[in-house]
Amino acid sequence: MKVLIHNDWQEVLEKQFAAPYYGQLHEFLKVEYAHHTIYPEMHHIFQAFEWTPFSQVKVVILGQDPYHNPHQAHGLSFSVLPGVPVPPSLQNIYKELQADLGYPPVHHGYLKSWAQQGVLLLNSVLTVRAGDAFSHAGKGWETLTDAAIKALSARGGVVFILWGNAAKKKIPLIDKERNRIIASAHPSPLSASRGFFGSRPFSRANAALAELGESPINWQLPEKADVD
Repeated sequence: MKVLIHNDWQEVLEKQFAAPYYGQLHEFLKVEYAHHTIYPEMHHIFQAFEWTPFSQVKVVILGQDPYHNPHQAHGLSFSVLPGVPVPPSLQNIYKELQADLGYPPVHHGYLKSWAQQGVLLLNSVLTVRAGDAFSHAGKGWETLTDAAIKALSARGGVVFILWGNAAKKKIPLIDKERNRIIASAHPSPLSASRGFFGSRPFSRANAALAELGESPINWQLPEKADVD
């Protein structure tokens, strides 16, 4: 079978790629990409998995589906490419990062340095039609990403950061004895003041990693975002 992810995630998700639902999803995506503008670009669909191999995942930050405006999505939840204005939810994440750890906001939204340290920035749905949020929900992606969450839960030693009700619905998939869960309101401007601000997810994640015997994440992003 054609390799989709070039690290140990390929073996973890091999059964999913061979399953009938994924074949149906693949056919759906071929039509969508041929006839509509779909985000992210096809070669970025599995970027979160590519940059954060299964064996190196320490933290999962779960989003819903990719940004649906031009030039934003590149395969990581909440992250945007350099040169793109920082979206409102990410602005609020930066505000909480500053309140929590004292790191001032950077002027970009490129979260690659987190991904390279073991932060899996995973959306539940990996593609979206331009301008149409949740348009690819219910097409099969959730089965794949739930399988990824279950595999990480079984491996253990992972801190799951779950923002908002959609992310919290994944709690039953997670072994709470072997992992840690940090849940709060979503950083969206619609809900950030109802429990996201003041939740201190970054310091709590590092404390949980220490408890699990893992090294901490350096949450301070580089001031300059470089695309390799």
